[in-house]
Amino acid sequence: MYSIAELKPGRAIIFDGDPYMITWSQFSKAARQGGVMATKMKNLITGSVVQKTFQGSEKIQPADVGYRKVQYLYGGEGTHTFMDLQTYDQFELTDDILGDSAKFLMDGQEVDAQVFQENPIGIKIPSAIDMKVKETIPGVRGDTATGGTKPAVLESGLTVSVPLFINEGDIVKVNTDSGEYMERVS
Repeated sequence: MYSIAELKPGRAIIFDGDPYMITWSQFSKAARQGGVMATKMKNLITGSVVQKTFQGSEKIQPADVGYRKVQYLYGGEGTHTFMDLQTYDQFELTDDILGDSAKFLMDGQEVDAQVFQENPIGIKIPSAIDMKVKETIPGVRGDTATGGTKPAVLESGLTVSVPLFINEGDIVKVNTDSGEYMERVS
């Protein structure tokens, strides 16, 4: 069991029967009173964020949340199918659960699945992913002097703004947090 002093960002706890990840916490103590820990927590199943203040001697149950290597197989109609690389079991996660991560998934890609009580509840993708440019308008010689950008469709179907010198077939690095172009990969 965790004491309130151990409730730091990144800790997974059980609250109202569901696993939550603490995203923010602040400890405070008034004179002659017990300390309190104000927190913001994200529900790992629904994705909702709640605020909760824990009092003095409360004990909080840790959540058994772990990660497993999985392979993305395919997606369609709001669901995405993955395969556990240890057991070869297949499972599906919906767009609601995956959120923005779904835009960066490519067939055959290996990612980490977040599991709670042996059930997959989400995925964790790297902070940057290399993707091939599938479609973009050709750059015109001399256009690079202005430092402009143009839209490019990547192999996952995601559209990002890239510099004018990027061509179809180029590999680019994309920031998965912001969805923005970072650099061309040689």
